[in-house]
Amino acid sequence: MKKLLQQHEFVVTIVFFLVVILIGAINPAFFSIGNIFSLLKSMIIRGILALGVLIVIISGNVDISFTAISAFAMYTTSKIMLALFPEGGLLLAFAIGGLIGLLLGSINASFVAGMKLPALIVSLGTSSAIRGFMLAFIGVKIINNLPASLIAYSRSYIAKFTDASGKIVTLPSAIIMLIAVTIIVWFILRYTMLGRGVYALGGDPVSTERAGFNIKAIQYFIYCFMGFLSGIAGVLHSVFMRNANPFDIVGTELIVIASVVLGGASITGGKGTVYGTLLGVAFTVLIENSLIIIGVPSYWQKVVIGLIIVVSTAASALREKFAKLEIS
Repeated sequence: MKKLLQQHEFVVTIVFFLVVILIGAINPAFFSIGNIFSLLKSMIIRGILALGVLIVIISGNVDISFTAISAFAMYTTSKIMLALFPEGGLLLAFAIGGLIGLLLGSINASFVAGMKLPALIVSLGTSSAIRGFMLAFIGVKIINNLPASLIAYSRSYIAKFTDASGKIVTLPSAIIMLIAVTIIVWFILRYTMLGRGVYALGGDPVSTERAGFNIKAIQYFIYCFMGFLSGIAGVLHSVFMRNANPFDIVGTELIVIASVVLGGASITGGKGTVYGTLLGVAFTVLIENSLIIIGVPSYWQKVVIGLIIVVSTAASALREKFAKLEIS
């Protein structure tokens, strides 16, 4: 039991279910199929972005440009599809969005891996530059007439129920994309040399290079993959909203990073799991939903999220400190 209590994911899991029970006791409607489906839907885009951020944080860095990349990919993909491929299929839209994200991610990679600049500073600059370029040269108007393939996908679902009030609720097919990304990231981190290199890089870059890992190649993968997932998430956002708003997504990076840190990823690198990240995403979605249910203003929600980051980071640091004391 002592070892379990020392595991961050176990403690967060217990707290998560205690919060679920408490909210359910306050408002029994929380356990309705409609609300559960709504929570799962809210996890999709945040979960995909968080899994990309997880890899960045494990490597010992922080990237905050992923929301700007996501918004750019979303808006630009919609423009390209409408101008060149109005009858284009769903796979084409995601391929374009993913490719745009990958290319923008490679810009971060070239600065971090090629020029050895701090990732946080680089992402601050590229985030502003990407967003400014989009608004200045791509457009600022909301696109409401999305391609038919995206509209059709927004209506697709894998589960359908009728709740007690007679309202039809559905679980969107896009949940499959989150599952697919989860499996891919889990496999990379657990079973590949690339994944081991990511963990090693976050633990000790010098030792990682001495061990024979190609640090530059690993960093290029990290930021290109982060960009790719950001592009996919951006297209998914337009699917859910049924429009492409260039002012969407940007500003949500804090909650995504909070989800990853809450899930046990060490902000200093070398530690983090896919399970913990998804648990953190579920927890932040749950907290937001709960605050809305009890009528807490939106600005207080930001205070709560900020506290989550501080408490989670402090708890992680204390655990690592105690672990070192026990070893010594």
